[in-house]
Amino acid sequence: MLDYFALGLLVFVGLVLFYGIILLHDIPYEIAVHRNHPHQDAIHATGWVSLFTLHALWPFLWIWAMAYREDRGWGFGDGHSPKSHIIHLEQQMAELQGRVDRLEAASGRTPTLPTDTHGGGL
Repeated sequence: MLDYFALGLLVFVGLVLFYGIILLHDIPYEIAVHRNHPHQDAIHATGWVSLFTLHALWPFLWIWAMAYREDRGWGFGDGHSPKSHIIHLEQQMAELQGRVDRLEAASGRTPTLPTDTHGGGL
């Protein structure tokens, strides 16, 4: 009787471990689906490949899946579009150019163009 219980427990633990590993490898794919990642299929396929490499690729899949968010892209931006960022930089550049012009006018200097100090030209 105890032998059958031990055998049943062994089979049960084996099945739980088997399906647990399969569920574990799917976590990055589920994150990618939730975030509407553009590389969902690649993450899923690489997750299966990771099963054969003893999950050596799994941490990289996690990072790959977490790096993308639909509202901000790959997560490296500040939440603004590149166009608004360029407009902001142009405004800062105009402000700095105005400061330089005022300083040059106050000092009585005339703006000079850079000269070629190497003497070579093109």
